Amino acid sequence: MPRLTHPDDRVIARRRAVGDRIRHVREHHNLTQLDVCGRSGIDVATYSRIEQGHSSPLLDTLIRIADAIGVPLAELVRE
Repeated sequence: MPRLTHPDDRVIARRRAVGDRIRHVREHHNLTQLDVCGRSGIDVATYSRIEQGHSSPLLDTLIRIADAIGVPLAELVRE
């Protein structure tokens, strides 16, 4: 019998995927975490937790990250 996926497992997987996508886009634009934090005003520890998938960013935070990197918000959350 297949294992049922708990809703929290899907949330965690999605959070990690968004963090991975943010890191990929940031690196593609040759920016460091410190660059993004300086441009967005987001605390370094908070930003690091977002990229690692340990924290779910608010929409406002995602918008600030997208603006700091110079990409549309959709670029950070697309699959």
